[in-house]
Amino acid sequence: MWRTCSSTGPRCCWSGSPAAETYVGRPRPAPAPFGRSAGPDGRRVTASGRPRLPPRRVLDSSLIPWGTWSAKPGGNKSGVSLLPELRYPSVPELVAHARVLAAQEPGLCTLRQVGSSRAGRPLHLLSVGHAERAVLVVAGAHANEPAGGSTLQAVAERVLAERELRSGTSWHFLLCADPDGASLHVTPAPRSLFDYHLGFYRPTGAEQPEWSPSVLPPDRLPPETVALTGVIDELRPYLQVTLHGTDLGGSWVQLTRDVPGLAEPFAKSAAELHIPVETGASDAAGWPASGPGVHVMPGPESGVAYPSMPDDARHSTWYHAHRHGGLTAVVEVPMWASDLVDDPAPHPAPAAAMRRLARRLLRDSLEVEGVLAEALPRLDGADGPLLRAARWALELIPGLAEDWVHTPPAATTMAYVGSVDAFGRRLPLRAAAMLLRVLREADDSAAPRLERLVALWCDAFATRFRARWVPLENQVEHQSRTVLVAAQQAREQAG
Repeated sequence: MWRTCSSTGPRCCWSGSPAAETYVGRPRPAPAPFGRSAGPDGRRVTASGRPRLPPRRVLDSSLIPWGTWSAKPGGNKSGVSLLPELRYPSVPELVAHARVLAAQEPGLCTLRQVGSSRAGRPLHLLSVGHAERAVLVVAGAHANEPAGGSTLQAVAERVLAERELRSGTSWHFLLCADPDGASLHVTPAPRSLFDYHLGFYRPTGAEQPEWSPSVLPPDRLPPETVALTGVIDELRPYLQVTLHGTDLGGSWVQLTRDVPGLAEPFAKSAAELHIPVETGASDAAGWPASGPGVHVMPGPESGVAYPSMPDDARHSTWYHAHRHGGLTAVVEVPMWASDLVDDPAPHPAPAAAMRRLARRLLRDSLEVEGVLAEALPRLDGADGPLLRAARWALELIPGLAEDWVHTPPAATTMAYVGSVDAFGRRLPLRAAAMLLRVLREADDSAAPRLERLVALWCDAFATRFRARWVPLENQVEHQSRTVLVAAQQAREQAG
């Protein structure tokens, strides 16, 4: 079950791997902890994320997997650079890859459109096999979590290559649940946390395909949500796996029902690939755990850790599979890892720490709101998706800060308080990053000041959590393994 997935390199729109570099006269050094010193590929960078010159090196092309190479200046006579570009695939690349698979195996694979986005972009479903018992894999529900597309490609190829995975089971892959959002998050190859945020986009809750049912009435759901629930109703999957990620932290799984036997191989995979397990994820605050990092969503009779937050996982599309006797597994994998998120030790003063984090959250929010208030009269009534999402993120903050102060901590471990610390940094940082894109587009005079703030917060975030880049192949391999073992264990449970 755990052998390396051979498709994860060349088939995931990677043009190479950090492991493909050999330094002259000495072994390749391990990447330094990312922050002020190193980017995701191990190159030295400044605090703002701009690369410093690396040591002289040569490339051993025999170590690089076959893939799509970027034509860059300074390449060979064919115009193809010898330096690989690490990146996540775009939606058009995902669709092109799926078309190739469907053309190669027409008796086994089909690719069809199952809906359209608000902007008219098609939503594609790749199906492998014809068995009635089905697994549905969803990528791209959150535009800022790009690893899922690469994982989807890897799992689809693995299922095609290994007949036993298709025995009595058909596999269905929704290539991107939110193609409109994917078109607005424009950092396919982030070299630093700052670089990642310069192209950041995450829509409002009402515009997110999976979360919209928790904040909108049924007659106002976006077409992406209608398409996704329609696929679930058609396929009636015994397991839906939705592929998510985090910018900085660890890996964890959220289940709408427990899957016995998942926690151990999940932890084994994470350890093997040097990915920390996020044992106190704030996304799963107060949920029971069937093992480290594997959280089971509570029933509707349970309270919530953050009462002010408008979205509730129990009203999301994750629970739609229950109508047909199925369940959903949400698999999260980090881009940058922090070894601080898996510390089960008790925090010495969790309530005091939560109050301190609430004060910082409000202070950071006010800084962004001040820039917005100053610039808004100059933006001439702009109300595009970036500005809408930035304002929505800011609107969440006062209530969340109140929750942290007046609600007893959902957990008291170092890992949980650390996860809340990261959450509190993300919200104002994301709002600032999206507002920065609006100001840059308008050539507004406040843009340079806001850019300095975004750079400062990114640097502080990375430094506080001792962030280190998780190689792309490890992100995808871990997520792929978790998908496959979840499918196996959930099938055995379903009988």
